[in-house]
Amino acid sequence: MGITYWLTNVRLETGYRRDNGVVSGTEASLFHILIKDGKFARIAPATEVLQDGIQQRDARGLLAIPSFVEKHVHLDKTLLGEEWRAVIPVSNIIERCEIEKRVLPGLPTTTKERAENLLAVLLSYGSTHVRTHVDIYPEAGISNLEEVKKALTTYQNLVSHEIVAFPQHGLLRTGAKGLLREALAQGATHVGGVDPAMVDGDIEESLHQMMELAVEANAGVDLHLHDPGHLGTFTMKRLAAMTIDAGWQGRVAISHAFALGDIPAPEAEEMATILREAGITIITSVPYSRVIPPVPLLHQNGVDVAVGCDNIFDTWQPYGNGDVLERLWRLAERSRWLDELSLSQSLRFITGGKTTLDVNGTQLWPAVGTDASLVLVEASCTAEAVARRADRKAVFFRGNLAAGKLEEVIAEEA
Repeated sequence: MGITYWLTNVRLETGYRRDNGVVSGTEASLFHILIKDGKFARIAPATEVLQDGIQQRDARGLLAIPSFVEKHVHLDKTLLGEEWRAVIPVSNIIERCEIEKRVLPGLPTTTKERAENLLAVLLSYGSTHVRTHVDIYPEAGISNLEEVKKALTTYQNLVSHEIVAFPQHGLLRTGAKGLLREALAQGATHVGGVDPAMVDGDIEESLHQMMELAVEANAGVDLHLHDPGHLGTFTMKRLAAMTIDAGWQGRVAISHAFALGDIPAPEAEEMATILREAGITIITSVPYSRVIPPVPLLHQNGVDVAVGCDNIFDTWQPYGNGDVLERLWRLAERSRWLDELSLSQSLRFITGGKTTLDVNGTQLWPAVGTDASLVLVEASCTAEAVARRADRKAVFFRGNLAAGKLEEVIAEEA
């Protein structure tokens, strides 16, 4: 059972202002929110005098928005906690994997320690749910999974999670099927895969084994797909067909999916239909160095899209800060979302689909009875929070203050 308290003087969005039918701004007011057993229990106008003796925490007019979902990260790969190092140049993905395989086991810090360092960073920026990929390959077995699970146990009251058993070096190429099966039995929630054509050399068999493992373990699927152009879209079509055959709609994701950004718009529209009918989610890290999936087109055509940070200071790249709001800002800029409505509604891509208002301005969040996971930001509205990457002052996970701080007031009994 969680503690009960009032979160007072919270700014909540209540609707859109319109000028000649066009959204020109966002309306917001101050409220008191009663949090009980990790859920929103009551929402009252800030003009109401609270005399129930319940503990209070003063939000001082900060804007509340749903906490974030970090949909793609690699907790086992980060070098956070180690001394600075740039990346060694390579010619291809296989060479990069071999360098990583040599470097990580020799580090003085443990995988658990580095994963905990990264979780602390993600949480500080507002992410209270994490989907992490964990490398599974013969030389390491499932040791990375075991270490990451320890780190997630440390954060179990602060962050929820999913774990993808990820055959980074190739499912077929390393004969990792048995290890993935073991990882799924030991707590992984999803089966991963990587470039069935370029890494495994056999699209059909690679996808077949991945889906077979998922169905066998009743697990989700998250495929890394870097392959470009029509090679990439052919792979997506085969995965979509297998997804429907297995009845796995809504349980499959494709990460990166660069190919969707390589093809003409009419073909992308066709692919959007295929992905929507298969219930496949597209996850992008919005890299500067590659074309990215056409997120506006996909969203308009009913495809679920999510944003994640991917690698953060590791042997693949020296960049990244763990701020998924910054990734959304990058996506908004690249997509030219300049108006109030587009910026406000874009929040869904980092919150698991949640927005504070629907497109008509009806308040959707927070709702009484739902989990009290939120971020308090220094902004007047969601659109400003996205466009200006607002400072996050406090992060709550299921009612618990997980990061940041607020002034606590001990209320007097009525």
